[in-house]
Amino acid sequence: MTDVAPTEFRPSLWVRFTSKSPAVVTAFAILLGLSVGAFIIITTTASVLDAWRGLFHGWGGPGHALKITFDNVGAAYRTMFTGSIIDPTSLWHSIVSGRNWTETMTPISETLTYATPLMIASMGVGIAFQTGIFNIGANGQAVLGGIAGAVVGSMLHMPMVLHLPLTLLAGIAGGMLAGAVPGILKAFTGAHEVIVTIMFNYVIYAFLLFSVLVTPFQQPGQQNDISRTMDPSSQLAPLFGTSSGLRVNYGVFVALAVVVFAWWFLDRSSLGFDFRVTGANPSAARASGINARVVMVLVFLISGGMAGLAGITQAASTTHFIDGGFLIGSAGIGFTAITVSLLGRNRPVGIVLSSLLFAALGVGGRAMQASTGIPLDLATVIQSAIVLFVATPVLVKEIFRLRAAPTKSLELATKGWSS
Repeated sequence: MTDVAPTEFRPSLWVRFTSKSPAVVTAFAILLGLSVGAFIIITTTASVLDAWRGLFHGWGGPGHALKITFDNVGAAYRTMFTGSIIDPTSLWHSIVSGRNWTETMTPISETLTYATPLMIASMGVGIAFQTGIFNIGANGQAVLGGIAGAVVGSMLHMPMVLHLPLTLLAGIAGGMLAGAVPGILKAFTGAHEVIVTIMFNYVIYAFLLFSVLVTPFQQPGQQNDISRTMDPSSQLAPLFGTSSGLRVNYGVFVALAVVVFAWWFLDRSSLGFDFRVTGANPSAARASGINARVVMVLVFLISGGMAGLAGITQAASTTHFIDGGFLIGSAGIGFTAITVSLLGRNRPVGIVLSSLLFAALGVGGRAMQASTGIPLDLATVIQSAIVLFVATPVLVKEIFRLRAAPTKSLELATKGWSS
């Protein structure tokens, strides 16, 4: 019998658009999150509600209500886009006139500045999640990394070629130290990493206050909880220079290096393979000779090191000092990193995209509040709704009637028994 080469089945554009692939489900989850935000705008904006109350006051009532609704929702989302990415009108004016480039590029600059440390921390959390480890202590690890790096950056003095790498390494070491504690406790005592990491966050927060209040690390002549200012040789300078007015800095290259490392580690290294096998099937990992205790400790060291690098990147690129509220509360990138990693499905490329999305929502939310008066909390609602829908893919599939797309090749030939 002769063999005929199999013909690859290429699904149509509509089949791919309505498939259950993770990318499609995530895209629809984002759409649903934006729809939730639009619904909140409609139901909480006085002008929109007034327009709908007058729905039957005349023949033009429905049209007027719809116009006011679309105007308000469109203005909110348009401002979020122009405030976090770029304003096309301002861009065209800068291209034609050659002026006002700082104003034009400020939105994307702020988004990248916000996304840089978030991306680094999310990579560490994603690696832990891929191994089946729930590292809820990334924020504390980022804080300790920021403390260690800021100490080296402010209390040691040397040329930049030595000072900046040493500052970043100190941040990594601080994060690894914070990660080693829950890692060792889980590996050798069986302590639950969620409980240990959550409680260890509070220990690190207390140490933060101690370090900026009663140690030589405190700013001289200050009674407030403010640290020394990091030397210029240890700072991540603005990418286009201080005079440009743009805050985007060389931290983006640090984040890029972390993304490349995370991709190589998970997909190309033998240790990363051990991590993924342990997360996918711990029993199979033990049967194949993988030392679970070593993996647990290494996971926390690597994840904590990345979180610590995120902390010092935040300090070295923006404030150049730390205070008693460093990364605590709503500014805690370690907690946001958990949702970003889940949205990116714990994969490096997905984490990059979700970090940029969350950064754009945060930066654009502030612009929206300043321009339209809609509270910044709406951006948080949209972020939360997106994560909710991503975490419930079955709901998204049912809402949009998604179906599995054929992926196997279609065999058109028969083979003889001797083949």
